[in-house]
Amino acid sequence: MAAAAEIGKKAPNLSVSKWVQGMPTNIDQEKDRIVVVEVFQVNCPGCFMYAIPEAISVYNKYRDDGVRVLGVATAFEDFDKNTLENLEMLAETGRVVGDTLHSLGQYGKLEGGDRLPYKIPFPLGMDSLARTDAGGSMEQVLRIIRPQIPDFDSKPEAYRSQIVERVREHLRAKEYSAETFESYSLRGTPSTILVDRKGILRDVSFGQGVGLEHSVRSLLGE
Repeated sequence: MAAAAEIGKKAPNLSVSKWVQGMPTNIDQEKDRIVVVEVFQVNCPGCFMYAIPEAISVYNKYRDDGVRVLGVATAFEDFDKNTLENLEMLAETGRVVGDTLHSLGQYGKLEGGDRLPYKIPFPLGMDSLARTDAGGSMEQVLRIIRPQIPDFDSKPEAYRSQIVERVREHLRAKEYSAETFESYSLRGTPSTILVDRKGILRDVSFGQGVGLEHSVRSLLGE
């Protein structure tokens, strides 16, 4: 497992099992560049409606200004759809599956019935997945809880017990643990990781409309 990420400290490398598009790379290899990592799931309609198009826009506008955009597909649910094989199919053909296929189709956002209307131009890699320990050790549980509830240890015991059991249930339901997702304590997809030219982690944001271009422009101005 990669080191846990902390804002204001050196960004840990991404744990990628395979780069399916572009040359293999990582954060420590992108020296003197601003690095934007768009973390998505293949089975995530919002990722393809909003976050990835925004990342493509940033790529197109700032790639010649020292900004590197990387895409990492992860999986914290729907493990039958969020697979390396479906990511490879997406990269090679633009075809989408599952909820992404259904939702984008409903909104008329596909070409030929099952393909994205745009090409993702930046490198794409698959998060490293490891089969989980169904029980979930206390260390695993606290690693998930503490970034979300910083004052967790000062909460009443009954509250803490309830939260620990909920997280254990979540871990029991997971077939795999995704290493980049876990090391950056991501809350879901889409999520965006922003690293400055010195390799320092500056921001981790969850959801669409995160003001990515504004953040990138701010770092370019430093």
